[in-house]
Amino acid sequence: MTTFSLAAMGFFLLTAPGAQTLCAGVAKADITDHAAGPVNDLLFAKALVFKSGEKLAALITIDAVAIGGIGRINDKFLPRLRERLQKELKISPENVLVNASHCHGVVRADLDDLVVKAVTEAHRNLEAVKAGAGTGREDRIQENRRLILKDGRQADVRHAYSMPEDKAVASFGPIDPQIGLLRIDRLDGTPLAAVYNFACHPIQGVPSRGNTADFPAFASKVIEENLGEGVMAFFLQGCAGDINPVAYKEVRFPRDAESLGNLLGLSALKGLKTIQTKADAPLRLKNKVLAIPRATDMEQRIEAIEAEQKKLVGSLRGTTLDLKTFVPLLVQYKLAEDFPSYYSHRYLKEKADGKEFLSKLDVENRASLEAYLRNVRTMEQLTRLNANLDLLKKNLALNRLAGKPHIDAELCLLQIGGFTLLTFPGELTVQIGLNLKKASPVQQAFIAGYTNGYYFYLPTAEQRNNSGYAQEDCDCLVAPQWQKIFETAALEMLRDLQKEAIP
Repeated sequence: MTTFSLAAMGFFLLTAPGAQTLCAGVAKADITDHAAGPVNDLLFAKALVFKSGEKLAALITIDAVAIGGIGRINDKFLPRLRERLQKELKISPENVLVNASHCHGVVRADLDDLVVKAVTEAHRNLEAVKAGAGTGREDRIQENRRLILKDGRQADVRHAYSMPEDKAVASFGPIDPQIGLLRIDRLDGTPLAAVYNFACHPIQGVPSRGNTADFPAFASKVIEENLGEGVMAFFLQGCAGDINPVAYKEVRFPRDAESLGNLLGLSALKGLKTIQTKADAPLRLKNKVLAIPRATDMEQRIEAIEAEQKKLVGSLRGTTLDLKTFVPLLVQYKLAEDFPSYYSHRYLKEKADGKEFLSKLDVENRASLEAYLRNVRTMEQLTRLNANLDLLKKNLALNRLAGKPHIDAELCLLQIGGFTLLTFPGELTVQIGLNLKKASPVQQAFIAGYTNGYYFYLPTAEQRNNSGYAQEDCDCLVAPQWQKIFETAALEMLRDLQKEAIP
């Protein structure tokens, strides 16, 4: 068992008493499970090790869905990894930051050994470096999947269920186009590493449907090939809880993350090329364990969904049409709305004869079409409710099993030169990151979720109370007041970091 205890960790700060040389080393390991099926591109665990004086830190990125919680990486991975790195490399556990890209690729079962191998190699490769921070911008590859409906509720864009009707949608949520950048150069000015922080779910996939690290893999390739041999690019997932790849529900063309990754890589590269690196780049870290309150209203939300389900089921009515007759009839009535049942001259003749039989048939058929469509829309609403009800029940069971009213979540701050990274172990929605960046007393502060653990979605208080039931507010363990608690603590850490950085 490791001697490091998060509960006892409190605040921690590394500062160099005087000017100290910053050293860095990089390495990576192929963590792709080649036995899981076809492979489109490799998944990697990448290690960026820093040394300043006697202080060591490791920033690790992993092409995986999460660090614990879901997927192949279990909750014991992080403490095991920290214990081994402390024992084998003397890296303090609190100085190990592990970020998951949140891609849905399948990693190998021996991930622990592969990550330790990468960190060990990066440690062995340490050399004196210069560092610098900057930003880029990319607003073409992502969209907010939260839709604001005209009735005040919110829905989300997912493959798990159908979209709401177009006429019900009033607006949509924000994105964060900023790319947070850290450039690490060797003393001769040649690039060693590029770290880029960006918020978007890497779930676009590739046409082959093979195992893939998704758009971050292609973005990193663009950066590495353009900056030169020996450069390693590190993708840090941001506040992507409600951010989809653009046109996520497109069905007319194969889904292909490569084009999105190319755009992101070029935009990051544009920003990286403007950064001036400096040898005087202090290494600082802060950690804090924050008690996040668990939800206490899940039973009421479950009851509300079940009541809505009952109402919707009761509204279903029998119709004369079935799928076989509905589809051709719908095409017929949309193709020629004025004269759907035959050519216009027949309608004109019936009208001249005072009969109008076709017009009466059209009235009946349109009523049958609308009745069938009402049932379809009702069933689409039920699929959304069913999916989110299952999530609420799952998380209610998890909260009960936990046996305590709060979650111990580790917040970390890493600062290298002008680059400041705040991390949190969950899927922060984008507004959280936008809020913190706007209020931060530290310039060029960037936010990364999915780091050092995984506590599902962390929506805003408004999203959390959504009566429309989206995944972010149902696949969620926390109470609405979590947002204020977290943002307050995060800003306090940033202020403390700023004060302690002043000589």
